[in-house]
Amino acid sequence: MGRKVVVATCSLNQWAMDFQGNMDRILDSIQQAKAAGAMYRSGPELEIPGYSCADHFYESDTMLHSWEVVAELLQHPLCVDIMIDVGLPVMHKNVTYNCRLVFLNRKILLIRPKLILCDDGNYRETRWFTAWRKIRQVEDHYIPRIISRITGQITVPFGDAVIATRDTCIGYEICEELWNPECSHIPMSLDGVEIIVNGSGSYTEIRKGYVCRDLVMSATARSGGCYLFANHRGCDGDRVYFSGNAMIGLNGSIVARTLPYSLQEVEIVTATIDLESVRSYRSLVRSRCLHGAQSQAYPRIQVNFALSNDEDIFLPLSQPIEYTIPTPEEEILYGPACWLWDYLRRSGQGGFLLPLSGGVDSSSTATIVYSMCHLVVQAVTNGEEKVLEDVRRIVSQSDYVPRDRRELCGRLFHTVYMATENSSLETKNRAKLLSQQIGSYHIPVTIDSIVSAALGIFSAATGLIPKFKVRGGTVRENLALQNVQARLRMVLAYLFAQLVLWVRGRQGGLLVLGSANVDEALRGYMTKYDCSSADINPIGGFSKADLKKFLALAKERLNLPVLGDILGAPPTAELEPLDEGTLVQTDEADMGMTYAELATYGKLRKVECCGPYSMFGKLIHMWSDRCSPSEVAEKVKLFFRYYSVNRHKMTILTPAYHAETYSPDDHRFDHRQFLYNYRWLWQFRAIDRAVSC
Repeated sequence: MGRKVVVATCSLNQWAMDFQGNMDRILDSIQQAKAAGAMYRSGPELEIPGYSCADHFYESDTMLHSWEVVAELLQHPLCVDIMIDVGLPVMHKNVTYNCRLVFLNRKILLIRPKLILCDDGNYRETRWFTAWRKIRQVEDHYIPRIISRITGQITVPFGDAVIATRDTCIGYEICEELWNPECSHIPMSLDGVEIIVNGSGSYTEIRKGYVCRDLVMSATARSGGCYLFANHRGCDGDRVYFSGNAMIGLNGSIVARTLPYSLQEVEIVTATIDLESVRSYRSLVRSRCLHGAQSQAYPRIQVNFALSNDEDIFLPLSQPIEYTIPTPEEEILYGPACWLWDYLRRSGQGGFLLPLSGGVDSSSTATIVYSMCHLVVQAVTNGEEKVLEDVRRIVSQSDYVPRDRRELCGRLFHTVYMATENSSLETKNRAKLLSQQIGSYHIPVTIDSIVSAALGIFSAATGLIPKFKVRGGTVRENLALQNVQARLRMVLAYLFAQLVLWVRGRQGGLLVLGSANVDEALRGYMTKYDCSSADINPIGGFSKADLKKFLALAKERLNLPVLGDILGAPPTAELEPLDEGTLVQTDEADMGMTYAELATYGKLRKVECCGPYSMFGKLIHMWSDRCSPSEVAEKVKLFFRYYSVNRHKMTILTPAYHAETYSPDDHRFDHRQFLYNYRWLWQFRAIDRAVSC
């Protein structure tokens, strides 16, 4: 009857500027799509060069190499008798566009530029690309000679058009167009487009896992039709993590999706769609039919090709599936673990090193590494040859097969407990027990001698000996004595990272992991260039509250009983003297605010765009049951003083897994000055006037 079509979309673990690897993964996805019987294959946004090329998009080399990959794809025997679209940057009339290129049997059918660019959050698309604003218009694009020699074409259609095959009509959105109020799928659907294809580059944020699903379901529920959503997966070279979540929607339901948080480099999903079900769904919505009859027509690229065939009566149709959303705790358990694996295998290093203190933050980092080892063993067990190849290269053993996550952790993960006279026996024991339960290569050391040596140099030069506050020193002396311990730990961490594998008789070095959470970064509750300074930080995008919930889950999911003891201990830096072996310093007392308050300040400052006065205006209502207006005023002032005094620390913040919407990451996400007038004279006067009313 010729009414059923098999379509494929995918999640690809691409790597910015890795043209060879990216092409190989694209070809792998095409091969899998064809093997599954698909007649159409789509992939992620800018999949040829990789999404996170950033200022490399300015370089003509990037576009040249992208076209070279297109030339290879056009000629490849796999790319025959299947319609394919791929993502790449294209310069048209001296303007660079973010495009989808559609081809079939060595002919380019259409180059479709992105209509709406994204500049939210970590996105900066208008820095490199320009939106195509000639809606429903196409122009001739002169293709490079290397392409003309293959296709026999001189020009190809470039612009906002759709493709009409013998049995259906296919239209395109690119990532942000699905999110925007002026989304393209509605007018295309009204004009008879039955299959919408979206190549996306959508990164993960905690508690946002439902967004893509809901958008695809809403698009097809309102307009009917089939929606193919492709997305990147993994770390492609930057702070963000792409979770994959490619999916196929049909008439308000999801009928196929890729796995979230997988180490699989290439994963395709296919769906068998009955085109008549799209037509029936739409015809039953009479108001939609009225608008469809009046809709403006899109330019149609006519193609003598059909996605269906006449012998499809026994071809089973795809049915709606349950689309579960991971909990925030699961997002922490698996997302950073996948990100760490990509970073490790692509960095050329031999593992990780972590200064393990026995507290919530460093234990969270350690647990995420253990989760990574769990995922690696699971992937190898499931037959993932690329994961096995990467593991063998990292551990420098060609016949190695990881079968136990603790054993693998002992090869990849190295922990160091750096004690001083201010460290408690409890934290030392918790760090040791955690290292035993996860299997890390653990080294306990005492660093009092190097601290004394540093202070000895200072005393010899100045003739003065600084003292802790509890021993009669000033606040300034007290802080300096804490900072020297923290900074020397960073120096020693890098020394161990360079030489521990030498000690173990292996080649290479280790990546140093950080363990500062997003709340401490916001408040500036860290020593500049201490153990918060590392190569990468898997927990830098998470709040303290979320990390505690994550550890509670990991305690059961990964069978780590010691995490219960760690959760029950008060957070402390352990940089001040103990009182007869008992802890006297706690983080919240030091900060002058709780972690819960910090999370609230962070959301109001970043997500709700509040300055001091606006924050005060919201908190007097949010906290009316426990604080007077004057108390709220003092809390707000205290936060903004500390935030502004410490903002300079964000300029050297360790690259962290991006997750939280109120992250203060200065690199790309949170653009603000780092030198403030910390008195906030005008703003605080406004608060004082409001309190006195």
